[in-house]
Amino acid sequence: MIVIRDGKVLYRHAYGLADVEARTPATTATNYRLASVTKQFTAMSILMLMERQRLALDDDLTKFFPDYPAYGKQITVRHLLTHTSGLRAYEDLIPAEQTGQVHDIDVLNLLKRTTDTYFAPGSEWRYSNTGYAFLSLIVAKTSGMGFAAFLKKNIFEPLHMSGTVAFEDGISTVRNRAYGYTERANGFERTDQSTTSAVLGDGGIYSSVDDLYRWDQAFYTTKLVSAKTLQAAYTPMVLTSGKKTSYGFGWEIGEYRGLQTVRHGGSTVGFRTHICRFPDKRFTVIVLANRASAKPEELADRVADLYLFE
Repeated sequence: MIVIRDGKVLYRHAYGLADVEARTPATTATNYRLASVTKQFTAMSILMLMERQRLALDDDLTKFFPDYPAYGKQITVRHLLTHTSGLRAYEDLIPAEQTGQVHDIDVLNLLKRTTDTYFAPGSEWRYSNTGYAFLSLIVAKTSGMGFAAFLKKNIFEPLHMSGTVAFEDGISTVRNRAYGYTERANGFERTDQSTTSAVLGDGGIYSSVDDLYRWDQAFYTTKLVSAKTLQAAYTPMVLTSGKKTSYGFGWEIGEYRGLQTVRHGGSTVGFRTHICRFPDKRFTVIVLANRASAKPEELADRVADLYLFE
């Protein structure tokens, strides 16, 4: 866990084991699978390419995937970013007999077999891992390099996030890696990977609280994108009905005890993560855990209580 205010680290500490079997202690440089906290990196990649005029937020799916079914003409990059596309959940389309891991391109191929959406794009909000898998493919298509390589070159290296990686088995490695676990009656069982763990755009990044400090601080600068674009990322999507959602571009937008928050959680087999930012107070709490029963959002709120409201 790390607590940051005005660029200064108020608290930074690691607890427990990164690898139970090897009895390897966790440190603040230990890299955890971020799960859906990854989505803010995916969204940032899209925004960077937008500013470079490689894509527009109102481009539709068929611009990037010409053989996509006709309904893709109604779905834009903006819909993908804000979970308003209505795309079917790829998790529900994976064949029951599937044993190998699914990758982002497999998500696209699964969706090409569908003929409709849950709702008209832009009319409702439904959290969509599918949309963020599509976004990673769009990053690759428009940048001319793989999604993991784009992240490394354009975000991780410029911000000196040296331990952070979008993990591809057989291609990259995760240094100082934490493995995921689930508590059972007789101890902890390693539950580190699932069928969907290899999908990068919706949850495939590994990082540490040390590196995420640098990520958090970048949002007070224009190192990655302009202030105007950052503000757009923090702006809730408005549905066609005029109703506001509580989601921007890779961030949940809300408030806690009267203060604006931009936050996101991650949950996958063996890992629970959360980042909560209070921009007006320049205050952030980040909690990473390799235990399925952990509740990092609750912990982040309790820490905020101590520092901001006591």
